[in-house]
Amino acid sequence: MPRQIFINLPVRDVAKATAFYTAIGASKNPQFSDDSSSCMVFSDTIFVMIMTHEKWAHFTKKPIVDSRRESEVMLALSADDRASVDKMTDTAGANGGQADVNPPQDLGFMYGRSFEDPDGHIWEVVFVDMSQMAQQG
Repeated sequence: MPRQIFINLPVRDVAKATAFYTAIGASKNPQFSDDSSSCMVFSDTIFVMIMTHEKWAHFTKKPIVDSRRESEVMLALSADDRASVDKMTDTAGANGGQADVNPPQDLGFMYGRSFEDPDGHIWEVVFVDMSQMAQQG
């Protein structure tokens, strides 16, 4: 069985965050969702659990950073091609997020862009062309 990753993120508004993640391609798993959290599924192995600040406090005593001002983590998702990178990033910007919070990267074999979700969490979307990568080294 392949390893899975479960990313947990505190959000100010679960409904708004759920709509945002749905817009960029995730689906909500109602089995693990309620008024205080949504389990957003990107694939069979990638899950993002978004939860209210109140629910978050049940899991850690550390304070929640203001990710709009401070860096906490940068998350990256792979994409099938350059067009998919552009589509997800542009869709994020059109649905309450902010596109290109970091400069786009185009290294020939690797192409990536970034966005912030409505709560300021930074995501990168990256396409790596393995056939081009072999020529780099």
